[in-house]
Amino acid sequence: MRLTEQQIRSLYGQDVQDRSGAKIGSVGQVWADAAGEPTWVSVKTGVMGHHESMAPLQAARMQNDGRLQVPYDKATVRSAPSVETGTDQPLNADQLAQLYQHYQLQQQGPAQQPPQRMPGAPEVVRSEERIQVGTESEPAGTAHLRKRVVTENVQTTVPVEHDEVSVVREPITAANRGDTRPDIREEQRDMELRAEHPVVVKEQVPVERVRLNKDEVVEEQPVNAQVRRELVDADVPDRARRDR
Repeated sequence: MRLTEQQIRSLYGQDVQDRSGAKIGSVGQVWADAAGEPTWVSVKTGVMGHHESMAPLQAARMQNDGRLQVPYDKATVRSAPSVETGTDQPLNADQLAQLYQHYQLQQQGPAQQPPQRMPGAPEVVRSEERIQVGTESEPAGTAHLRKRVVTENVQTTVPVEHDEVSVVREPITAANRGDTRPDIREEQRDMELRAEHPVVVKEQVPVERVRLNKDEVVEEQPVNAQVRRELVDADVPDRARRDR
């Protein structure tokens, strides 16, 4: 697949599709032959840690949207021999032999020069910290419902009865003298007297039920945190600068 220099540069980071259009990963690195033609790419599949699967550019084609489509299925590419992410080493003879065998390609004689990794456009990755604010539950104290006994004075009134004695004197007249016989002697008559006094009887009666209820209340609390971020400055001579 013949590509222009601009297309080669645009390959880095582009999605790689299998023959059915399913995404395999993205282009990590590009290798060119002795003539400078790109022949192999590494594919970041996300399943091999710090390694990238290799795929041939032979019969591959660029889509209009810049994506690269290879004539293999996803499983074939993902199981292909791999290289370490970020390596700048050329592909050696053993690696090439394994790749041609894996993809069942015909190797056109011994290579005069091993495929060299093509440097991509200089780039740096700018990172920044972002905060993720959540909540966690922690003890905030214990509410107690305690019952205690106090003594207090209660004043009230109650009606009470008692006997009172009064002396009644009734004179004896001629009309009633016949019913009475004189009898001079000492004599005593008794009368039982009664009196009521207050009696206090205590009884225990329930008067109310007291319980603790817990309600969850949501409130906004400010969160202050320090985060770091990177700034990228490009030092380009004025004559070579192009504002974008």
